[in-house]
Amino acid sequence: MPRRSARTESSSAKSPVRGSLATFQAQVLAWFAEHKRDLPWRKSQDPYKVWISEIMLQQTQVATVKGYFRRFTAEFPTVYELAEAEEEKVLRLWEGLGYYRRARQLHATAKEVVARFDGVFPRDVDQIQSLPGIGRYTAGAIASIAYGLKAPILEANTLRLYARLIGWDEVLTTSASQKRLWQFAEEILPDDEVGHFNQAMMEIGSLVCTPKNPSCLLCPLAAHCEAYRTRRQEEIPHPKKKTEFIPVTEVALVVRRKNEVLVRQCGPDERWAGLWDFPRFAADAASPLEDLSAKLQEASGVQASLGELITTIKHGVTKYRITLLCHEMAFEKGRLKPQAGPDGQPRVWQWRDVSHLGELPLSTTGRKLARLL
Repeated sequence: MPRRSARTESSSAKSPVRGSLATFQAQVLAWFAEHKRDLPWRKSQDPYKVWISEIMLQQTQVATVKGYFRRFTAEFPTVYELAEAEEEKVLRLWEGLGYYRRARQLHATAKEVVARFDGVFPRDVDQIQSLPGIGRYTAGAIASIAYGLKAPILEANTLRLYARLIGWDEVLTTSASQKRLWQFAEEILPDDEVGHFNQAMMEIGSLVCTPKNPSCLLCPLAAHCEAYRTRRQEEIPHPKKKTEFIPVTEVALVVRRKNEVLVRQCGPDERWAGLWDFPRFAADAASPLEDLSAKLQEASGVQASLGELITTIKHGVTKYRITLLCHEMAFEKGRLKPQAGPDGQPRVWQWRDVSHLGELPLSTTGRKLARLL
């Protein structure tokens, strides 16, 4: 009897999930075949389009990405068009998606794919991961979805799903958690249809195994789930520490010179790097308008007098909650300081006709203010 019990334990230990791994994999694929969403990037296994969609989906909702993906791939249907495009045009099409570093890295990656790989995305996971802005998850997604390679993935939805499946009651951002869950992601991969399997796991995490009130009774994996078995699906994963938000006051200036307004291009180390914005300064909440004329002259070389408040815009950037006071200013005198832009041309500060502001890739708040003008 003891020997038989040992064999049973050894056999069950071979499966990374509760029950049969083959059954688990079959249920995942069957659920996906019936329930997968009709998404524009799923109409092709082109690695270029898989890559574009995965970069856009980072920290962005699927519903938001749909329109951006269609417009972006219509303008840049292949990696060659994207590589040859002006950065300003890339940023303009990305405008509103946020996390603009993704767009600049996307552009840089397109150039590398053309230069290093003759315009063909590499099939090797390590080579894919060597490209700008592509980490382990994105490399695994491209390799599995586009090429069918047996590469694991781990992102926000699958992190939560996998933690519940194995009952991992730890903060998910620790190195121990990442190591264990990456291991699990690799252990559960089938030999075939890896791309569909990975997409299915992301889909189950997104639609069924939600952060709050998961639909366990509808989940195809409930029988394999340790958190569901122990009724701890609301407790797992372990909640992360709540972000403490910091209030910030800033002032944006609409400096008018006849039909023109003053704008500047954000530097490489600034928020919204590469995008255009109105002159903007940090301010003391108690006296936000103090020394604005002096600050503007020192930064741009332009003297202007402060006018009325146009609007107040409240928005968030990472842990900051920003109150942006948007004020008119009237140009008096002065010449713009010649500072070199990213292409070496003196264009950090420019006078732009109000009717032409739509041609520029603007910051989110800059676009809101431009529409008011």
